[in-house]
Amino acid sequence: MAATEPNGRLKGKVAIITGGGGAMGGAQARLFAAEGSAVCVADNRLEAAESVADEINKAGGKAIAVELDVRSSLAWANVVARTEEELGNVSLLCNNAGANFRVGFEEQTDEQFELIMDVGLNGAFYGIKAVVPSMRKAGIGVILNMGSLASIRPGGGSPAYAAQKMAMVGLTRSAAASFAKDNIRCVIISPGHVDTPFIRGNNEHSPNSWATSIDNPENFERRLNNTPLGRLQQPEDIANAFMFAATDDAAMITGSMITVDGGAAL
Repeated sequence: MAATEPNGRLKGKVAIITGGGGAMGGAQARLFAAEGSAVCVADNRLEAAESVADEINKAGGKAIAVELDVRSSLAWANVVARTEEELGNVSLLCNNAGANFRVGFEEQTDEQFELIMDVGLNGAFYGIKAVVPSMRKAGIGVILNMGSLASIRPGGGSPAYAAQKMAMVGLTRSAAASFAKDNIRCVIISPGHVDTPFIRGNNEHSPNSWATSIDNPENFERRLNNTPLGRLQQPEDIANAFMFAATDDAAMITGSMITVDGGAAL
């Protein structure tokens, strides 16, 4: 994928990016910083957040790393306060944090359902509530929520993931309608099959086995064959969409979904 030269599209902005130590959140953090935004890299894995923030700072950008459990509204309040103190009023929020357990409806446990909803949906709700006062002080704001193909056509697997990603559409539209008067936009970006550890590795928040991982060539080919443009998305593809939605190029886009899936939802 060809890179574009940075031109300061986010100069003077301050962003909080959850899941910032991960593949897609990290790609957003690096791109936003390269385009002039100060970035709070937030992740429940502090070491991963620090790695991304260090990379940004060494490249001449400005970033801090914070540990954040998005399921806690108090933790959110503390992160916003620290961001304001060290970087300034928040003008951008990227809600990336998520979890998934790839089991069928009858196999999904109460605990799995609750965790997926708590991290992906409740965490985004708490984050929006926490940043809006700061965005009002900034005089402008853009909230970007992570959707999924499941936001468009949820299937029979992992009912909690389907419910959470469909609910993110409603949360996005509600936030957009609620805060437009404050010059705050809210957009949901829905990726297709993105080659990241979320679907390749075996992580606590997204466990995979040979039956589900794209390390399994059959699973990789199935996802590839379901993508008409002929390749899986990379984290940078999704970061570019987040970047567009964050800039004034998207000034009249709010409450909408931007789909970045190579045609997989067709």
